[in-house]
Amino acid sequence: MLIKRILTIIISLLFSMYAFGQKLIIKDSDSKMPIADVAIYNALKTKSALSDKKGEVNLSEFLIDEIIYFQHPSYTNLFLSKKQLKENNWVVYLEKSVVELEEFVISAYRWEQNVKEIPNKITRLTRKEIIFNNPQTAADLLSNTNEVFVQKSQLGGGSPMIRGFSTNSVLLVVDGVRMNNAIYREGNLQNVISLDANTIESSEIIFGPGSVTYGSDALGGVMDFHTLSVKLSASEEKQISGNAFTRYSSANNEKTGHVDLNLGYRKWGFLSSLSYSDYDDLKMGSHHNDEYKRLEYVEQVNGIDSVFKNNDPNTQVESGYNQINFMQKVRFKATNNLDFNYAFHYSKLSDVPRYDRLIQYKGEALKYGEWYYGPQKWMMHSLNVSYNNQNLLFDKLRLNISYQDYEESRHDRKYRNENLRERTEKVKAYTFNLDFDKGFKSENQIFYGLEAVYNSVNSTGRNKNITTGEISPESTRYPDGDNDYTTLAAYIGYKDNLSKNITFISGVRANYVSSYSTLEDTTFFNFPYDNISVENSSLNGSLGFVFRLPKQWQFNVNVSSGFHAPNIDDIAKVFDSEPGNVVVPNENLKPEYAYNADLGIQKEFGKVAKIQLTGFYTYLTKAFVRRDYTFNGQDSIMYDGEMSKVLAIVNADEAFIYGCNAAVELNFLSDFKLSSIINYTKGQDQDKIPLRHVSPLFGSTRLTYTHKRIKASVFADYNGEISYNNLAPSEQDKPYMYATDSNGDPYAPAWFTFNTMVSYRIKDFGTINLGVQNIFDNRYRPYSSGIVAPGRNFIVGLRANF
Repeated sequence: MLIKRILTIIISLLFSMYAFGQKLIIKDSDSKMPIADVAIYNALKTKSALSDKKGEVNLSEFLIDEIIYFQHPSYTNLFLSKKQLKENNWVVYLEKSVVELEEFVISAYRWEQNVKEIPNKITRLTRKEIIFNNPQTAADLLSNTNEVFVQKSQLGGGSPMIRGFSTNSVLLVVDGVRMNNAIYREGNLQNVISLDANTIESSEIIFGPGSVTYGSDALGGVMDFHTLSVKLSASEEKQISGNAFTRYSSANNEKTGHVDLNLGYRKWGFLSSLSYSDYDDLKMGSHHNDEYKRLEYVEQVNGIDSVFKNNDPNTQVESGYNQINFMQKVRFKATNNLDFNYAFHYSKLSDVPRYDRLIQYKGEALKYGEWYYGPQKWMMHSLNVSYNNQNLLFDKLRLNISYQDYEESRHDRKYRNENLRERTEKVKAYTFNLDFDKGFKSENQIFYGLEAVYNSVNSTGRNKNITTGEISPESTRYPDGDNDYTTLAAYIGYKDNLSKNITFISGVRANYVSSYSTLEDTTFFNFPYDNISVENSSLNGSLGFVFRLPKQWQFNVNVSSGFHAPNIDDIAKVFDSEPGNVVVPNENLKPEYAYNADLGIQKEFGKVAKIQLTGFYTYLTKAFVRRDYTFNGQDSIMYDGEMSKVLAIVNADEAFIYGCNAAVELNFLSDFKLSSIINYTKGQDQDKIPLRHVSPLFGSTRLTYTHKRIKASVFADYNGEISYNNLAPSEQDKPYMYATDSNGDPYAPAWFTFNTMVSYRIKDFGTINLGVQNIFDNRYRPYSSGIVAPGRNFIVGLRANF
């Protein structure tokens, strides 16, 4: 009996060793990285397997002379005999497919579409590109596309501008949920940095109105972020994987750490992510534009504001902050047709100094002793349910329910004034999306859905004496009563491949939007009304064609409309002080509408080169603009201790925005790629007054070398000038943020930077990222920004995979 048990053990060990010896590793031929999810099968497809995250797969069930086929959507198909694989020491290398980009699909219409069948201009960032570019924040991630202009009032900020639109006229979407809420303002925003750049798996930027799919606010475009997804195990064994990352940047002494862990079973999966970043005061460059130097700053000594000379005027004192992000996802795949995904996001910033206010002067003295945003907090719960079942009504169904809790606050105190004014806003946002996809045959498809959004805003204000601690009432930013914002919508879209060379796609959306606020406390301001109520409906549409012509030509034509309905910030903001100005509510504000036409041309020259050109023209009617106004018949009122001109957001008759985007890619010497991109936008209202959010000419030219484990890039980023006459009136009123021209007027000078980035892959478990930004140490401030851009910046990043 003992001998029999020993023989059984020996045979089992021999079999295990034999099976282990037949474990194949599949790798990328260039990077030598393992490839997961490669399908392996025999000629009759009676035997099959799937490679795991380490690129490994067991071939023990295949015969020695049997032909084994390898298939992956991003790689060229390959077949080898098992004998050949053994001769190659059980390692096989797959080559990237040259048609990978042609086959890639994106979710411009909430459902995945072939990129060759979409008439919109869309830019997509992949996980590999994000890791290589190594951005500090999600705002920097967008800026790295060189197609989205990003404004920063302070270091802890980032307000994207797309085609002359910004803030509440462009839409932020994360995992299918809109981030825009009822207090997204016409002024610059920093909400995008609540997203953790380290957890972005991919991002899509849709240029032009996206209101048919996404509703209000999608005038200039949509920024659609997809965070890391939960990975399940392909077998009964659990799979554990993860990443750890750290980065240091010299310009602001950045210290970032990140870790994410994925635990996958056959049906259940769990993903946890944690990031923390700490940024010191940002150091600007040392050449050009001496006006930007930070010569002095305010600090308290024995409870009294005192002005100190800055020993290093290139250091932007009072600009640093820190941030923490946490994400938890749970996935349950009940059946092959039913998939549940729950996600929890949490982000919190520390106090963030409002740098553009801290450099303001009143006369010869600094105006503020303190000005900072309190901790910006964002929390989101979302549940996504996907169900696939071909029937009369749909083939695929997706339900997304979410709840967001958002808080922001403002704290400001004039120089040598003991009263710190504190205003806090809290928003509770609920969203419901139900989307359907139905294919009638391979040539056409219908997608339709419903959306409901409800926001509730709570606004409080107080004054705090920093010496005695005494608290006294203060006016609120928004009405102190009810503040409700509601959206109801239904949409339908249709796509038809009229032939293998022509695709037609169209859609229409019906919307209802209401905003309601009550003004309960009239202690501070005697309003001529006690509530503000605005109800609007809108019908939007789009129509586009894609023509795929011989010799790799492609023409895209797309016309679309979009709208932005007044939200709580637009109609009911009690007062928003700017230097010498106050903005008052306007209960007569109506929605603004955009009518847009796009023409895109693309030509490919085999594998050697690609040229893309997109032109657009947008006609904006009832456009939101800030203009002189009156309050109780007065054009100026006393506000915060000084006489201030009254302004309000009003509907202009019309505005016009037009521009183009051009991109060129050239591949040569197999490992080198030269790419260049440039963007031009021009915008004016009917009185030929420049629009505030129209960016200057900007672009980038990049030379990239990729070989095996190394990727290196040298590139130049550049911006054109905006003269004084081309500045919007609101920007002309901010001379402290701009350089001075020969006439003594403010203007935004042109600038450029020269930069380099290098990435090296350490076998299969880690990556080193090195970079130098702004090598020539130029001192420049991007258009409309308060903070001056980083000077020469050395970056080191270490990433480990497990």
